Amino acid sequence: MTGITRRLAEFVAGIEFASLEPEVVERTRMLLLDQVGISIRGRNDAGLSESMSAALQHLGLGSGNASVIGDGAAYSPPAAALFNGNLGHSLDFDDTHASGSIHPSAPIVPAALAAAEMVGANGRTVVAAVVAGYEVQIRLSLALGPSDHYQQGFHPTPTCGVFGAASAAGRILGLDASQMEDAFGLCGSLAAGSMQFLVDGAWNKPFHTGYAAMNGLIAACMAREGFRGAREAIEGRAGFLHAYSPNSNPSLADADLGERWETLRIAIKPYPSCRYSHAPLDALIALCGEHDIDWRDVESVEVGISRTGWDIIGDPEEEKQRPASYVDGQFSMPFCAAVALRDGTITWDSYDEHVGNRDTLELCRRIRTVVDGQAEADFPEQMSGRARITTAHGTFERYVRAPRGEPENFLTREELKAKFDALAAPWLGANRRDALAGALFAIDEADDVAEILRMTRPVEPESAAAAGDD
Repeated sequence: MTGITRRLAEFVAGIEFASLEPEVVERTRMLLLDQVGISIRGRNDAGLSESMSAALQHLGLGSGNASVIGDGAAYSPPAAALFNGNLGHSLDFDDTHASGSIHPSAPIVPAALAAAEMVGANGRTVVAAVVAGYEVQIRLSLALGPSDHYQQGFHPTPTCGVFGAASAAGRILGLDASQMEDAFGLCGSLAAGSMQFLVDGAWNKPFHTGYAAMNGLIAACMAREGFRGAREAIEGRAGFLHAYSPNSNPSLADADLGERWETLRIAIKPYPSCRYSHAPLDALIALCGEHDIDWRDVESVEVGISRTGWDIIGDPEEEKQRPASYVDGQFSMPFCAAVALRDGTITWDSYDEHVGNRDTLELCRRIRTVVDGQAEADFPEQMSGRARITTAHGTFERYVRAPRGEPENFLTREELKAKFDALAAPWLGANRRDALAGALFAIDEADDVAEILRMTRPVEPESAAAAGDD
């Protein structure tokens, strides 16, 4: 009987653009646009960017032909995958998959783009490769059981993401099924990611997606050149599923492969915070608008989410009520709720304004996070949530099952373009943004994806003026 690792390898090696449903292609275009916009802002605004750039230069990886999104320099392919993987997750504004409890694009797209520049791949090949990466990564997370994986201290986005990154890179590099097995065998020794980043708001979390992208690319390149990787890397006795989870369900790793597209279940974030906070944020914003609630009149707020969500953004309560950095804030339900109550939304610029703000932190102390029975029942299919606001004028409550951006409540092209514009506007003028977004919305028509990546580079003032950009 063919094992799971082999079946996934055959799927990746055999996937073709022509076999993808139109909805899958359209969703992938939108996910690529979202990832590029986040990365442009991250390259110019994320705290990790300068350290990453300097480290790559010192390591001798700062020269080559591969692009870092939003950067005028060129890097070696592994360095570009690492850097872009960091940038894509640096704002925690990137896409999610609810039941997989995972961020798909940040480790997968950078590996695909680096591989594409290595071989001059066209857009159709890149789209098929990215979908292959999504399908492998997400199914592995489902098979692990995300909650069990989290409880063991692992972060599923990179542990599963390295397999997805290798899939995307391997498809672009033309690996056959046996070579993909070798790549997966190497990935089994590269899967890592500790949830310890929650303790002090460090940069480990985006680093996770960066090294998953880089390691996936390296595994695929090694396999292409004949480097042997362990067989049965996923289902073996000491393989990924058995070593990384106490209650894995291997059958989910290849269930309905090529028939049910998990890519269509990927969501796009409207807020730059942990996805578990989004349903309550939708509820809070709606309640304030409907009942004209002023944040100064709020006596208390109770937010209800799933147990897994509470473990990440609700506990320990006292620490979550006093975030000291933007990473702390992104993983604090009280902080995100306080910002939404004050501003009617939460944007990337909210962190500079509200981290350390006395009024915001005082409001945080009035916000409790609890495990909600209905949200727990809806999990893991949905990252649902409830908000209950108590004021002197009454108590107001709302439950949101599917937050904005989920497949059944997905963003429109116009909403996604608005998010992209807000992220890229400080560094790309309107003409450049429109041209870049148009190219990404039609990426499958591109003869060479490298041409699109060059459009993300900063424009010198004189060049911008000559091109009529603003």
